[in-house]
Amino acid sequence: MVSGEDIGKAVYDAITRAATTLRPDALAAMRASLERERSSRGRAVLGQLLENAGVASADRVPLCQDTGSVWVLLEVGSDECIGGEITAHIDAAVASAYRDARLRTSIARDPLFDRSNTGDNTPAFVEIAPRPGTGVTVHVMLKGGGSDNASALRMLAPGDGVEGVVRFVTETVGRTGSSACPPLLVGVGIGSTFDKVAGLAKKALLREIGSVHPDPDVAELEQRLHAEIDSLGIGPGGFGGTVTALAVHVVTAPCHIASLPVAVNVGCSAVRSATIEVR
Repeated sequence: MVSGEDIGKAVYDAITRAATTLRPDALAAMRASLERERSSRGRAVLGQLLENAGVASADRVPLCQDTGSVWVLLEVGSDECIGGEITAHIDAAVASAYRDARLRTSIARDPLFDRSNTGDNTPAFVEIAPRPGTGVTVHVMLKGGGSDNASALRMLAPGDGVEGVVRFVTETVGRTGSSACPPLLVGVGIGSTFDKVAGLAKKALLREIGSVHPDPDVAELEQRLHAEIDSLGIGPGGFGGTVTALAVHVVTAPCHIASLPVAVNVGCSAVRSATIEVR
């Protein structure tokens, strides 16, 4: 049996790691981007981002001053039993991690009528999804306001097809991408329902940069979207250049015959997530 305390400890450890250490795949993608960036200003920005990542990791300080909201995805084995109040343990872990690591707290109590800070970055935003087997896979993502603000959702008509998806994704990044601290990791959700498609786009950000989608049609779409986004010329830091995106990841799901939901969830250059297995 996995206890709530075990999950809380995993969330605590994941927050402190993600806040200060750039994901290895993002670090490798940033270094590779230096090779294909033609703009001297773009190369300078990428160099500064890499230097920042090195300082943050060495000194255990945040990669970015916006240390984000905490999104937790628990993939729970169908044969697993969890003891204790999960969300309470997660929120306690969030409060402790933000206090101990001296991370900025950024959660407002109410979206409209009381925007005072909760003071400890709680509540976390928690999702639970089943998977085969035992144990719990804990995914934690720290999501800054700038990158989430650059995200969007649209209910396209089925007839809009691939061209409509490409147009919407490219327009979304073109309109808001420069304010989201590029180079970007772009997550795209396609299908499901209005309330679920945004979650698909966020989950796409968890996939390792450089991995190839197993469906060749989706893999081809990812490559096309990446090329279209880079052609916008936004460049590193929004100062113009060759590299606007580190990668584009797409997650699809079945949907209603009359619908084509599409969501874009933008990840900034500080890709902050960590995954821990609890057994």
